[in-house]
Amino acid sequence: MKAIGLHRYLPIDNPESLIDIEIARPEAAGHDLLVKVEAISVNPVDAKVRAPKDQTEATPRVLGWDAAGTVAAVGPDVTLFKVGDPVFYAGSITRPGANSEYHLVDERIVGRKPASLDFSHAAALPLTAITAWEALFSRLGVSPEGRDGGRTVLIVGGAGGVGSIGIQLAKQLGKLKVIATASRPESAKWATELGADHIVDHFKDIPAQLKALGHEQVDYVLIFNDTDRHFPAAAAVIKPQGGICTIVENSAPIAVELLKAKSAAFHWEFMFTRSMFGTPDMIEQHKLLTEVGRLIDAGTLRTTLGENLGPINAANLRRAHAMLEQGRAIGKLVLSGF
Repeated sequence: MKAIGLHRYLPIDNPESLIDIEIARPEAAGHDLLVKVEAISVNPVDAKVRAPKDQTEATPRVLGWDAAGTVAAVGPDVTLFKVGDPVFYAGSITRPGANSEYHLVDERIVGRKPASLDFSHAAALPLTAITAWEALFSRLGVSPEGRDGGRTVLIVGGAGGVGSIGIQLAKQLGKLKVIATASRPESAKWATELGADHIVDHFKDIPAQLKALGHEQVDYVLIFNDTDRHFPAAAAVIKPQGGICTIVENSAPIAVELLKAKSAAFHWEFMFTRSMFGTPDMIEQHKLLTEVGRLIDAGTLRTTLGENLGPINAANLRRAHAMLEQGRAIGKLVLSGF
C-alpha cells in the first residue's frame, strides 16, 4: 500500500525528509480497526517528531495523527464498529501513523465521523478536539454544561488548530467570555468568527492589553502556543485560585512558584496519554469524539479546516510541515485522497 514515511530526520526543505513509499498492508487484531484512510490532517506534533536529529530508521517510519476514513476490517475483540462505518480519530503516538492508505487504530479512541461532514472536514478535528476538550473540561474542570458561564478564559494561540476548536468549546459549551490571542488581521478575524469576544496580540504585552479591555485578571488560561514565552504572562493575569493549562512542552524550567501566592493550579494536557499508557479509561476518547460528532451535526460546533493542500503524497505533506514550522497556518491543514 502507499504511504509517506522517513528513514532520516531531516530539515523539511530536504526532499528526503518525507518520501513516498510502499509498505505492507497491516491486519487487524484485538480491538483494532483497519481503516481505509480518506483524509489526514497535519499537526505540530508531526513536525516535532520529524524534526532533525541524529537518528535513522531501518524500516520507514510513518507519521500522522489525524485521520478520517472507512472501516475495512475489524479485530476479533471489536464491539463498537463494523466494516463500512465512517470514522475519525487521532490514533496513538506509540504506533505507526495514519499517513498511509490503510491504518490500524484501537476502536476505543475512535469516533463515528460526523454525518454532516465529508472526510476532509472531519479529519481536521480529532486531535485538536480531544486536546482542547481535555484541557478545558478535564484538566481545568470547566463545566461543559455551562455552569461556569460568565467566567473568563484567555486562549493563547486562538487561530491555531487547538485554539480554533478551543474557542468554540469555551464559548458554546462552557459559556465563558473568551479572550483569544492572534497577531495578524486574518488570524484575528478567524478567531472572532469562531466566537472570541476579544482579541489580544501575543507578541505584545498581554497583561497590559487585558487591563485595557477591563479584564486585568482571568479565571483560566489555555496555553496553546510557546509555554516558555507565555507562562510569565499567564501567571501574572491568572486570578487567585484560577487555573492554567498548557499543551506545549517547555525548553527551560517553568517558574511555577509564581502561582503559589494565588493558590493557582497548573496542568499539562497530552491527548496521547490514554493510548500511550493503555489507561483503563481509554474509551473516554471514543465517547468524547462521539459527542463532538453530535455537536457538529447539531450545528453547535464547526469544522476547523483552514486549507486543503490536495492529495496525500510526500510533496504535499512536506509543504504542510513547512507551513506549520513557519507558524503561518490558520486552522487545520488537510490532505485528502491517495
